[in-house]
Amino acid sequence: MERKDHIDTFGAAALIAFALHLAFNQVVIKVASGGFSPVFQAGLRSAGAVVVLLIWMQLRGVSFKVPRNAWAGGIAAGLFFSLEFMFLFTALDITTVSRASVIFYSMPVWLSLIAHVYFPGERLTRLKVIGLVMAMSGVALALADRSGGEVSWAGDLLALASALCWAAIVVCVRSTPLSAVPPAQQLMFQILVSAPILLLIAPFLGPMIRDIQPIHIAALLFQIIFIASLGFLVWFWLMTIYPASSVASFSFLSPVFSVLLGWLLLAEDVAPSVWGALVLVASGIYMINRKPGVV
Repeated sequence: MERKDHIDTFGAAALIAFALHLAFNQVVIKVASGGFSPVFQAGLRSAGAVVVLLIWMQLRGVSFKVPRNAWAGGIAAGLFFSLEFMFLFTALDITTVSRASVIFYSMPVWLSLIAHVYFPGERLTRLKVIGLVMAMSGVALALADRSGGEVSWAGDLLALASALCWAAIVVCVRSTPLSAVPPAQQLMFQILVSAPILLLIAPFLGPMIRDIQPIHIAALLFQIIFIASLGFLVWFWLMTIYPASSVASFSFLSPVFSVLLGWLLLAEDVAPSVWGALVLVASGIYMINRKPGVV
């Protein structure tokens, strides 16, 4: 498909489905942490995704070759990918899905600020500025709340750091020769770089194996197949078709879905302030993506 300057019907449907997919994954990560330590789980996920993606590329006849001028961007994206999931998995281990998700999915806020400087076609408008203020207020409200459920400053800050790393990956993809590389090779760089890094770090962060049960193994396999390989492949493919900030802005649905799924599936106690933060963040990110004159 040729590159487009706006989100069409197909893009909207695909991004809504992907937002729900990612939201469910937050619950899956939380469940899997009962059997694997966070960083070890993230490393296993990347290592397994390498295998799945290699098989997929072989079956589809996709080349494994990447131009040398794209290696630097690919390695940088891989390093940020490592940090992103080391931070996120640890955050989900020590705080609730709802809190971590509201903060983590503020990524479009930080991406919009970066895009204003680095991507000429994605300058901030008055609507986007209003959206940024709303979303950042929501993040501040979530950070300020210290009541109810699993509340951890470390978890909150790790979720925020993870969001910043996610935005940095988008910058690496868009502002280096990596942008001309097909999505499969972009993703391969990230999981291939992150797998050894995460697996080497994991032993230094406590016991890697916890009380493993079949559900933990199933949760890990779900992440490997449907998130870290095929799922992200779809996301990077969408990034090649639609504007970066518009694709990212649909993640305003993921915190909504995540909070609801955490409440429904994990029986999490969601404080009123977190619901308020969710409304601000989701509304703000919607404003970032909304075009003037469009309701």
